[in-house]
Amino acid sequence: MKTICLYFQVHQPFRLKRYRFFNIGNDHYYYDDYLNESIVQKIANKCYLPANKILLELIRKYPDKFKVAFSISGLAIEQFELYAPEVLESFQKLAKTGNVEFLSETYSHSLAALKHKDEFQLQVNQHAEKILELFGQKPTVFRNTELIYSDEIGTRVADMGFKAMITEGAKHVLGWKSPNYLYCNNINPKLKILLKNFKLSDDIAFRFSNKGWPEYPLTAKKFVKWIKDTDHKEEMINLFMDYETFGEHQWEETKIFDFLRSFPAEVFKSSKITFSTPGEIAVNYQPVSAINVPNPISWADEERDLTAWLGNDLQDDAYDKLYGIAEKVRKTDDLKLLKDWNFLQASDHFYYMSTKFFSDGEVHSYFNPYESPYDAYINYMNVLSDFIIRVQSAIPESNREQEIANLTKIIEEKERLLAEAHEKLKTFESAKTGTRSKKTGTSSNTSTKTKNTEPDKKSSISQKKNKTEKVIS
Repeated sequence: MKTICLYFQVHQPFRLKRYRFFNIGNDHYYYDDYLNESIVQKIANKCYLPANKILLELIRKYPDKFKVAFSISGLAIEQFELYAPEVLESFQKLAKTGNVEFLSETYSHSLAALKHKDEFQLQVNQHAEKILELFGQKPTVFRNTELIYSDEIGTRVADMGFKAMITEGAKHVLGWKSPNYLYCNNINPKLKILLKNFKLSDDIAFRFSNKGWPEYPLTAKKFVKWIKDTDHKEEMINLFMDYETFGEHQWEETKIFDFLRSFPAEVFKSSKITFSTPGEIAVNYQPVSAINVPNPISWADEERDLTAWLGNDLQDDAYDKLYGIAEKVRKTDDLKLLKDWNFLQASDHFYYMSTKFFSDGEVHSYFNPYESPYDAYINYMNVLSDFIIRVQSAIPESNREQEIANLTKIIEEKERLLAEAHEKLKTFESAKTGTRSKKTGTSSNTSTKTKNTEPDKKSSISQKKNKTEKVIS
């Protein structure tokens, strides 16, 4: 019996503000709060909230049949907590149904798996703890940033105790094989591998609203027929995509939400096809063979490799500089440094530096706050330079770094004392001005009393007025 696995990725980075060279050493706050809040709230209203509402309705309509899976990066969760708590609540409602599985990933949506094993494991553990705290689930299936996978990465994931991992069903890896079966890691067969059916997934994610596509318009009925027409021996159809497909990449006007609503009904109408989460597939199906992936793959661009993030000198330089201080960062318990460290690792920062201007250029410009890859690189490196200075100041190792750290502390202490003295001076001047005003008011009242000595009605009124003025002053 064939089963459908619906998986959605949810991620938003903390985008950086315009950070100039002259900010280095002076400004330690790096983020564009207005841009981050506006983007999250926009996508929340266009995608997350309406799509979650539809999924909840479908689960209630088909309580034992319809199931989906999500992975939500730690950075997305933090932004929901800051800017859109109602989105987090809607995901928690889905979690309580028991029909939604939450996968594990790197907390920062980072590329740590390619460079730093310890950092990779720390982030995975941090993310798993957050998922357990918010949704009451301990993840058993892993999804690496942008579905990046290799035999070596899979082995590390297996050593961390995960039973399955999802990745791209890349043509150059599969060859003649189909992505519609369960596979296993080439080094450690205990780790089961689910492969994305990129043809059917991309029909929804990228081609749905393309009026030049021969299959336009795509209806749920037509799509389910394509699934039914696959080889009856094939066991699963893994539909993996960004959650923003619904309402953001494909606007509501394209009828993408209508497609989502009617999709399960079409599946159940005239077939024995089921829906399963990745964890259920890992338990209920057996791998047909190992998959050999000596070099990392991803689900990005036509090449399905790493060139979206590490394909030019700008990206490589920024990446090496960032992870060159990884060991030192983890020696500090400074919460501000550690939070910035998490935010600066987001793969999006490197994605913005991509110089792939041709077939995939439009994708790289989506929600990109920079005018060019070079602007992205310069801005990021300015921020990173300031961050490195802070790290070296917090954890000095060489005599030179210790000297710089000592001088920095002296300067900061002097600036603090100057600021305090300035505030005291302002308070003193304000109090002095107030005293002068009070004296002037008293003198005026006395003069009034002297002039109005006649004990008549007018004098009595004037005296009462003067007393009132004294009380107010």
